[in-house]
Amino acid sequence: MTTARHKTSTGAGRVAAPSRTRTPVGTGARAGGGGAESVDPAELPVRAGEDPWTSEEVAELHAELITEMERLQAEIDASEAAITGLMRDSNDGAGDDQVDAGTKNISRESELALANNARDSLAQTERALARLENVGFGVCESCGQAIGKARMQAFPRATLCVQCKAKQERR
Repeated sequence: MTTARHKTSTGAGRVAAPSRTRTPVGTGARAGGGGAESVDPAELPVRAGEDPWTSEEVAELHAELITEMERLQAEIDASEAAITGLMRDSNDGAGDDQVDAGTKNISRESELALANNARDSLAQTERALARLENVGFGVCESCGQAIGKARMQAFPRATLCVQCKAKQERR
């Protein structure tokens, strides 16, 4: 069995070695020990003019994040299986011309890129779920203001408000 590997931040700009084991999400510090039921919707920030979060919206968002994590893990597993097959097939290259070898390399690199993108998305999704179950969900990491309920519902992995994200993209 293979496990996904991803970088984790250790602060001060350093990156820890990738982990070989998956840390279970859902062990939140809020009352109830984690999960959607432990999240108090009143604790989640909203922007001026937005309706407060409801328990149903939080539960729906929590379920969406869990489903996304499962989908991404399945995508990673499929990509890793494809990569293994491509690596095995690359050894059977007797009689291949340059085009065949190039096609195999492109296929292998494409699968590696897909797997890496899925790993990055999985890490972001796990982080969003941990923020939802603990502290920090819906708060901009740059300015500390509310990101906005509508933005969080559309893109629950968001860590920046629209204004800070626009500033980041202009750089």
